[in-house]
Amino acid sequence: MTMNEIKDFLLFCTIVNYVMLLIWAGAFILAHDWMYKLHSRWFKIPVETFDAIHYAGLAVYKIAVILFNLVPLIALWIVF
Repeated sequence: MTMNEIKDFLLFCTIVNYVMLLIWAGAFILAHDWMYKLHSRWFKIPVETFDAIHYAGLAVYKIAVILFNLVPLIALWIVF
């Protein structure tokens, strides 16, 4: 695999992961009540806890995308 293929792959992964992040955030913002009703059928959690779990999940996912996709891509752009 050449460096250009690796850079293209990391760029593709970054874009796909950020699209997933935007879909998750959009669903959380636009369909919050529906999502809460769906999850509260299975788990007895207050709205504040539900919001905190999703907010933390979004943060962890974003940090993982930056750490595993974006930083290596930038490093390859700088080096090559």
